[in-house]
Amino acid sequence: MSKIKIIAATGCPTGIAHTFMAAEALKIAAKKLNVDIKVETHGQVGIQNELSIQDIQDADGVIIAADKDVFADRFKGKPVIDVPVAKGIREAEALIQAIIDAKAPVFKAAKKEATLEEAEEYTSGNSFGRAIYKHLMNGVSHMLPFVVGGGVLIAISFLFGIHSAEPNHETYNPIAKFLKDVGGIGFQLMVPILAAFIGDSIAKRPGMVAGFIGGMMAYTGGAGFLGGIVAGFLAGYVIILLSKLLSGLSQSLEGLKAIFLYPVFGILITSLCMYFFVEPMTIINEGMKTFLSDFQGANPIILGLIVGCMSAFDMGGPINKAAYVTGTALLAEGNMYFMAGVSAACITPPFVTAFATVFFKHYFNQSERNAGLINFILGSTHITEGAIPFAAKNPIVLIPILMIASSISAILTYLFNVQVPAPHGGFLVLPVVTGAFQWVISILVGSLVGALAFGFARKISAQKKEMKNNLKQSA
Repeated sequence: MSKIKIIAATGCPTGIAHTFMAAEALKIAAKKLNVDIKVETHGQVGIQNELSIQDIQDADGVIIAADKDVFADRFKGKPVIDVPVAKGIREAEALIQAIIDAKAPVFKAAKKEATLEEAEEYTSGNSFGRAIYKHLMNGVSHMLPFVVGGGVLIAISFLFGIHSAEPNHETYNPIAKFLKDVGGIGFQLMVPILAAFIGDSIAKRPGMVAGFIGGMMAYTGGAGFLGGIVAGFLAGYVIILLSKLLSGLSQSLEGLKAIFLYPVFGILITSLCMYFFVEPMTIINEGMKTFLSDFQGANPIILGLIVGCMSAFDMGGPINKAAYVTGTALLAEGNMYFMAGVSAACITPPFVTAFATVFFKHYFNQSERNAGLINFILGSTHITEGAIPFAAKNPIVLIPILMIASSISAILTYLFNVQVPAPHGGFLVLPVVTGAFQWVISILVGSLVGALAFGFARKISAQKKEMKNNLKQSA
């Protein structure tokens, strides 16, 4: 009897860690269950190990473990399990077993370039909340490279002096001005790209076009990233509505719809709606920034507690991303304090697990100790997801520890008034951090407190197991 053949596609908003962790988990589970598997990854560098038409035809089932669009239409007619990327990491074996047991439903493609009428059916086929989250994260994943690239270039410009990009200042340097200007363009594109790819996730290219225009209106009108989110969803569902209204047209006009009717009416309706949305969204956006700025100055402890808990709760998931996206949006407005706390809170979880495996190495197996050492590198480069394999084994114990540790790091960062001008990079951006020494100390204090708590928790757990084994043997 030939082996069952499974194909999979993984992808997360940042395309850095979750994507490849899910792929690795699926490969390990497939080997254990004696199943052939090919996993396509949708990371920041693009699609790797791409599935061919033959791969899809030969597959007995498909696993989609993704929080972004992975072009699921190709799998029409195949048994498909579609889950968040985190489940691909935690429940890989169960997902493969479901394919083996023929429990996966047959997938009905919906989002086609020329026939958008079925897109609403596709969206309603999944839980509404998950569909909304996937659309949002598709926008975030495409936005991040602009934010990171632009932010790091702006940060490098500060190496010449904080005011070195200002022509009238005595420290003016043309290279610094060039770097800051180019980085600023990346930040200016942040909101339009976010909106465009939310629209693209909902209604493909016509949604992207209308979303980009709506996003530009949000950016130029001051509505910020909240306005961009509204523009993206508005554009996508405007195109869905248009596709239903125009569904009675002759098949010969199908090409005309895609190249003329959808773009023209999609842009017109989206922009008209955004005209009325921009002002209230601008008020909300400014209000949010004022609220956070007030907390920053008046009560950094509460702000640090909020940021720390959000960043460590799901480590790269929607709550973590809410804090991160808020930080990048405020960074684009010139607020470098908020992102400092977010970065500290995101760096802390992998450090907690890394230090714990060093200080309490007897309570971790060799595989965990190896993962801990790797987490020193992941933490140093702002990759929170390195802590996920540890948290997945005992989330009830470890996640609260990580939330407390990250909160301590964020609170200390705000108390020290640290400024981080780059949205990513971890310790690689230390040369441009204002208060770099205090920032490192803040992160280390939070990480060491968390590591001690985690280590003692593992020690207590090991002692309890030993006591149980002794009681069994004596009985």
